[in-house]
Amino acid sequence: MAVRQELYLEEALLPEGFAQGVTLHVEDGVIASVSRDGAAPAAATRLPGLTLPGLPNLHSHTFQRGMAGLSERRGASEDSFWTWREVMYRFLDRLNPDDVQAIAAQAMVEMLEGGFTALAEFHYLHHDKDGGEYADIAAMGGAIAAAAGEAGIGLTLLPVLYRYGNFGKAPAAPGQRRFLNDRDAYQRLLESSEKAVASLPDARVGVAPHSLRAVALDDLPWIAALRPETPVHIHVAEQMREVEDSIAITGHRPVELLLESVAVDGRWCLIHATHLSDAERDAMARSGAVAGLCPITEANLGDGIFDGVRYRAAGGRIGVGSDSNIEIGAGGELRLLEYSQRLRDRRRALWAEPGTSAGVRLWQDACAGGAQACGRAIGVIAPGARADLVTLAADHPAVVGKSGDFALDSAVFAASALPVETVIVGGKTVVSGGRHIDRARIAARYGAVIRNLLA
Repeated sequence: MAVRQELYLEEALLPEGFAQGVTLHVEDGVIASVSRDGAAPAAATRLPGLTLPGLPNLHSHTFQRGMAGLSERRGASEDSFWTWREVMYRFLDRLNPDDVQAIAAQAMVEMLEGGFTALAEFHYLHHDKDGGEYADIAAMGGAIAAAAGEAGIGLTLLPVLYRYGNFGKAPAAPGQRRFLNDRDAYQRLLESSEKAVASLPDARVGVAPHSLRAVALDDLPWIAALRPETPVHIHVAEQMREVEDSIAITGHRPVELLLESVAVDGRWCLIHATHLSDAERDAMARSGAVAGLCPITEANLGDGIFDGVRYRAAGGRIGVGSDSNIEIGAGGELRLLEYSQRLRDRRRALWAEPGTSAGVRLWQDACAGGAQACGRAIGVIAPGARADLVTLAADHPAVVGKSGDFALDSAVFAASALPVETVIVGGKTVVSGGRHIDRARIAARYGAVIRNLLA
């Protein structure tokens, strides 16, 4: 029997703009119709304040939430992404599936409280501590799926193919042993991952070659053909050393090499893509792929600044993710994306068109790109989309007395964190009064796991 409900939104961001007095008719978690007659049905659940389409988080490694803050001590040599990576390898060497589930659930709770309603989890921690397979090759992916079920976040699980240590099929490093699969094992991993997410509403499994460093070039068309209707995600051109290695070993820049090796289209999400030539940037925009940007992590790791203004002008699509989960919040990712462009170009409101709002444009672009990258009907308040909603607290000092674009701009740029009041995912309330409904239990288990790991 279908589950039907009505939601009355005092003010909402619809595809055509802001509207007052919006009623959503929801069936089995999907928006069946949108009414704008202004009258609240007697039985409707009322959402005061400004309601936004939930923002998809298109890139995350949830286990890394457990090591947040452990890599900020400067070593004897120059610190960089590559020294951070060694800290990450040491941390993940301790984790079992129960640990991963506890850490992932905590990260997902923080995502929901921060305005993210869906997650594309780029999942490469597959095997036991010695690199051997678990009895179920997708045991770790199953832990991610179980955490998503606990937290109530929408999930696109992206099992990662990881084979080598660098361009040219260089051997993997010891710290990478838990990631590695050949093609046969990867196909088994995908099959088991499908079973792991089967009980979750509207979950998807995509594919993800880790990077051009970690797979062979002929793996790219092979993996893209495995599931022709699902998203394909890949790390690319995050660090200048990566670009230099690519040129030295292959004779090509990374994105140039990717575009020459496989037919990149709208299924693809290119994570980071920080260091692009003008030709690469424009070709990537033309492909229809999504640039998966993680501004907080990219700043934390010293990656560099993505050329978002010119990429968007060329028709490029973007979404945002929390990647290393050093800090989690939808507003923070969008704010830093805009601020990075301002710092580079020494101008303001660069994501907006003349006379329009930077916050609204950022939110809508990231919703559209994130939905595309997740391969799900989300990111918009419209018939046929999942009822994934984020309502801002109307009395928060940053937004009080404001509506429309002024309210959203203030929420993104004038609040230390997005002032979330209520979050609904697939028609179910998962955050109320700014707090996740199962926050205490999940946080207590997370705390116990972290204390044990750090002991």
